[in-house]
Amino acid sequence: AVYPVRGGKVTFSGRQKGYGNVVIVDHGDGFVTKYGHNRANLVDAGTVVGPGTILGEVGSTGRSTGPHLHFEVSYDGNNVRPDTVLAGIAKGNG
Repeated sequence: AVYPVRGGKVTFSGRQKGYGNVVIVDHGDGFVTKYGHNRANLVDAGTVVGPGTILGEVGSTGRSTGPHLHFEVSYDGNNVRPDTVLAGIAKGNG
């Protein structure tokens, strides 16, 4: 199962070129997370999600050679390395 790193609002749930099935969550403080290559998305755009909400199922849709999760983090529209911000995102203080 694919879970969000923390609560927010789903701004996109659908297919994107290269990523296959994608869910994008806006956390409301400049942070946005993207979860791609899902076998199935289980939430719709507009859904408010929490840490325990299942967003989708890990898969291999789009340009993929096997099941995995493509995970991206952006802050104020700029991609950032997830490992540099994950602890702060999870605590809600980026």
